[in-house]
Amino acid sequence: MMTSHGMPPVCCRPPTRRRASCGAPMQRHARCPGDQSSMQGAPLLHMPPPAHLSAHAFSRTAAVDDRALLAKLASGRLSGDALARDAGLTRAAVWKRIQNLRAAGVDIEGRAGDGYRLATPLDLLDAACIRAGMAPDAAAGLAALDVAWTLESSNTTLLAQSAPEQGVAVLLAERQTGGRGRRGRQWTSPLGAHIYLSASRRFSGGLGQLAGLSLAVGVAVAEALRGCGFADVGLKWPNDLLARERKLGGLLIEGGGEMTGNARAVIGLGLNVHMPAAAAASIDQPWIDLDTLAGRPVSRDQVVAAVLSALLPALDLFEAQGLVPFLGRYADLDVLSGRAVQVEEAGTRHRGVALGLAADGALRVRLGDTVRLFHCGEVSVRPA
Repeated sequence: MMTSHGMPPVCCRPPTRRRASCGAPMQRHARCPGDQSSMQGAPLLHMPPPAHLSAHAFSRTAAVDDRALLAKLASGRLSGDALARDAGLTRAAVWKRIQNLRAAGVDIEGRAGDGYRLATPLDLLDAACIRAGMAPDAAAGLAALDVAWTLESSNTTLLAQSAPEQGVAVLLAERQTGGRGRRGRQWTSPLGAHIYLSASRRFSGGLGQLAGLSLAVGVAVAEALRGCGFADVGLKWPNDLLARERKLGGLLIEGGGEMTGNARAVIGLGLNVHMPAAAAASIDQPWIDLDTLAGRPVSRDQVVAAVLSALLPALDLFEAQGLVPFLGRYADLDVLSGRAVQVEEAGTRHRGVALGLAADGALRVRLGDTVRLFHCGEVSVRPA
């Protein structure tokens, strides 16, 4: 049965009852292939830690990895002695791992004599669950779908690899140490908190064809999020996802190739989902996350499945027809059109009224009695 936004129900595992870290019972929300329930347009619900974590259970003969440690902490409060004993490590070694996880953005509570626990449930990504939750036609277009634990940057990693001959290679990271946005700005990337996604694809027709790709991708992502129940999501030229006047996410398109031959693009998406308080303190602009929009935690797996189900067909359409099929759809998502804006170009500020997109994706701005076009990469835009 299809959900209200045109996707099959998203994979999860059979319902179980488990004890949440706060001590209250928590019902696992399951949605598997064959589940006949429908979301009815409601924001997607959070799933507790995937069961595959338990496969990495502690062993006296093997060193504990971060996933196994998090799985233990998700089961309830445990003392340092118990963690060390089960892992075959010293208490000092376990403490160091916990400190490293805290530095990566995981909120772990710990009190002397009372042990450690996760302050909030952890929502780790599951590649099999994402793939099973995608629309079948989109899933068939995946050349690869991988989830890494820690990377410098998912874009950087895919740029260092060849693009697949056919289809799209998708790489997600639980954490990035060097996440970046447009113009090299840092993108806050705590572990297990947000969506850090990159997609690598070949395009025929050369680099010139890729002009406007970020706008088409923005349309696909924003429409997918609206289809999941996040009705406030819109697009701010050239590459931002906004909701309620605050930044929800951003896009970064990188690549290379020939002007008239084959080209490749790596499409990077950063999307705020569960913003930790410590990470929020380092952000210097108004932000929002999907949890805030939904009023409750959402599932990153389900959001990724929805985004990829929209993105892969959009890339096929863009290669075949360019930006034209996306212009009208962009207009429905445009948060700047008709508003006073300030455009910064080469150190000069221009104040005017945004008039939407030109046919090539440039931003049209009325400056007094004239209309000027501003192209991506030259300007930054702020509501005046």
